[in-house]
Amino acid sequence: MTPQGKMLIGREAASGSSKPIHAVNPATGEQLAPTYAGGTQAEVERACELAEAAFATYRETTLEQRAAFLDTVASEIEAIGDELIERAIAETGLPRARLEGERGRTCGQLRLFASVVRAGEWLDLRLDPALPEREPMPRADLRQRHIPLGPVAVFGASNFPLAFSVAGGDTASALAAGCPVIVKGHSAHPGTSELVGRAVQRAVEKRDLPEGTFSLLFGSGSEIGQALVADPRIQAVGFTGSRGGGTALMKTAQARPQPIPVYAEMSSINPVFLLPEALRARGAKIAEGFVASLNMGAGQFCTNPGLVIAVKGPELSAFVEAAADAVKASAAQTMLTPGIHAAYEQGVGWLSSNDKVREVARGQVGESAHPCQAGLYVTAAGDFLADTELQEEVFGATSLVIECADQHEMRQVASQLEGQLTATLQMDDADLDAAKALLPILERKAGRILANGWPTGVEVCHAMVHGGPYPATSDSRTTSVGSAAIFRFLRPVCYQALPQGLLPEALKDGNPWKVSRLVDGKREA
Repeated sequence: MTPQGKMLIGREAASGSSKPIHAVNPATGEQLAPTYAGGTQAEVERACELAEAAFATYRETTLEQRAAFLDTVASEIEAIGDELIERAIAETGLPRARLEGERGRTCGQLRLFASVVRAGEWLDLRLDPALPEREPMPRADLRQRHIPLGPVAVFGASNFPLAFSVAGGDTASALAAGCPVIVKGHSAHPGTSELVGRAVQRAVEKRDLPEGTFSLLFGSGSEIGQALVADPRIQAVGFTGSRGGGTALMKTAQARPQPIPVYAEMSSINPVFLLPEALRARGAKIAEGFVASLNMGAGQFCTNPGLVIAVKGPELSAFVEAAADAVKASAAQTMLTPGIHAAYEQGVGWLSSNDKVREVARGQVGESAHPCQAGLYVTAAGDFLADTELQEEVFGATSLVIECADQHEMRQVASQLEGQLTATLQMDDADLDAAKALLPILERKAGRILANGWPTGVEVCHAMVHGGPYPATSDSRTTSVGSAAIFRFLRPVCYQALPQGLLPEALKDGNPWKVSRLVDGKREA
């Protein structure tokens, strides 16, 4: 169906009454129909009221009911067909292949969480039977499960209109945990968001779930988002965006009478360490892979390699020269929004004007309304260490090379880095000792450490960690990608000496749900 400019509150499609939102085609600057009038406090109130009413029923759905719902959401998104891709192309300027792949990832992670729900291990069921004869103190019957936190507010991301948006990873993991979700759609792609939101809405109806299981709101500025986070019925927040935006939501969440967790992915420059033997043996090949990663999606990935760190010398000079040639040959790509383009130009301008930084290459000039001209810059480690602003993320295809005097200075740079989503080691076997010296530092700085790969491209699987110390994320104990993301929206409850008739089904004798349980310290299926 064609987007209608509506918010989705429970079963209803609603028109807002505040400042309107217009999607813009970033390739042409053209304003796209329809107009999306923003919501007000009244729409936030209604969505939260429905979510709270839905929670009691939705949180106690069976494993199969909830898994089937997630599967249905995926099928409904696929059923939209090419209309979804065409609208996303118009609103983001992203190529068709990228968006078709992102749709596949979106549906794939919904189905991944369906399989996680069916397995039931996320319940983390633990039973310690009563020991009434134990001396000197008897033990009561103790049983534990994880329960969902409550309604969750999810903020759609600008750079992933599908996989980190209305039905993206935050929504999928929260729904899997048993939490109703209210999405604040991103203003850059409201039509795409509405199409996906209606798919979720249809799935809620087809699976006969409470209407407040899902709602979608729009609003320009921060009013709607702040109102959502401040509402006492919201119990957790998922956010992907800027450090400023995430920090503002964290402050609101902590200022509530009952503070709540905000799982915010915010800022990362993803350092790449070029170790000496690898640089000597295959510097040109590393440069080729580096620029390919740098340019992916115009550098608009949270895992973009924005920093390269190596020991100064002929090998690093050769790498910089090869990378510079590749950057100069890089065609300009359209950036996602006018705002992202303006911020990128500002960041590149600041690097270019810094007298401690030298520009070594710029990519080709683009002809679209909002092009990303790639950039490569170099500075000395001492100057980097003295200027904390050089750690600020430039969101786009620009990277800074840090020239170190020796490996000791490389470790100094690593130690002074802020928290990161990723850290990459380009290394050969002869670099093992150097890598071992760096690894303990990098473990404290990043959520994912790679060897001889590139950080762009995040696999949706069970072992993935997409998180890291602040400011990469607001809570380094969690991940926003992969099956472990479900634990963000759960908490443990212990039931002591409850009769069988009062226990949750999953904790009753005989294991009626047939899921893995830890019984008196031993794993039982």
